[in-house]
Amino acid sequence: MKFKAFFTDDGISLLDKRFLPAMDKVGRVCHVFLTPTHAMLLHNLLGATAAGPDGGGPQCVAQFAKDLLFREYNLSSRNGNQIAFSVEVALLHRALRSVLAVHAQPPASGDAAGAPAIQVRLVNKLPAGSRSATPFLTFETKGARAAVVQDVPISRPLSRSDVERLQAALDAAKDLPQTLVQVPDLPQLQSLVDRLKNAGDLLTVAVTQYGDLHLQVSTSLVNVGSEFRKLRVIGDRANAPVGDQNLTATTRMDMAVERGEALSVQVNMKHLVKSLHCHLAKPDYTFYGIAPGGACLTVVFQYFIPGTRLADKSISFYCRLPVLDPGSS
Repeated sequence: MKFKAFFTDDGISLLDKRFLPAMDKVGRVCHVFLTPTHAMLLHNLLGATAAGPDGGGPQCVAQFAKDLLFREYNLSSRNGNQIAFSVEVALLHRALRSVLAVHAQPPASGDAAGAPAIQVRLVNKLPAGSRSATPFLTFETKGARAAVVQDVPISRPLSRSDVERLQAALDAAKDLPQTLVQVPDLPQLQSLVDRLKNAGDLLTVAVTQYGDLHLQVSTSLVNVGSEFRKLRVIGDRANAPVGDQNLTATTRMDMAVERGEALSVQVNMKHLVKSLHCHLAKPDYTFYGIAPGGACLTVVFQYFIPGTRLADKSISFYCRLPVLDPGSS
């Protein structure tokens, strides 16, 4: 089992400035999954079934084409050249920032410009006082005045059966809802949820085929909510019935569900708050949708190729929130 690669400047900047801060807010530990074509950061894909009555928290998938992150990429294993392991996100980020600081040292006067690329590899080392080797993800680089080696402890690489389970969970998570609505202002949505979370622990979320996103908290003491209307729709869509604008938001939503033009689910407020931290990854577009039958609430983040309005297919980032109610359809 071998892994050795050299980061691209854009790749390591994406991890440092965007994706590791976001993943750290979602959960303390994530899986790193390396395949011949992609590198992934995965949260909770293997833990949702055994994490208690709240559904185990959101699943998050950040997937990158290997050429986006790495200039050179050497990977081999007996598991179809796939390697997966778990790591503490904060430790991973701290090591990355340490080597970046050394890598950024300006060259001394008269020295050739340009520091060596940052290398990452899997190693087994024998810690002091231990009789067995421990796996680490090791980062190395040289600056103008120093060199640095950072060892990040990781779990033992997953077995073949666990890698297959991880791939199966990843394949299942790729199914998109039939209707997605674009939320144009993610900070505004975050501000709204920050207010709603003081009203209750459970949140009802509904998405219509005419571009409405409805959020509501209902308890024995309070019934409060808000909605975003006439949002951009991707996938299945319908025309809003004439006269609905004179009805209350709750009535409109209930009627849309009855007509089969909307889906409604109930989620844990804490899960939604966690998923909103993904705005730290600075997506260009954010979409919300509900899986068929109300299986989960899905949040999809889209990125553009820098300097264009074309979708960047080398990055895939999305979250799936477990539902506390089977949903309505």
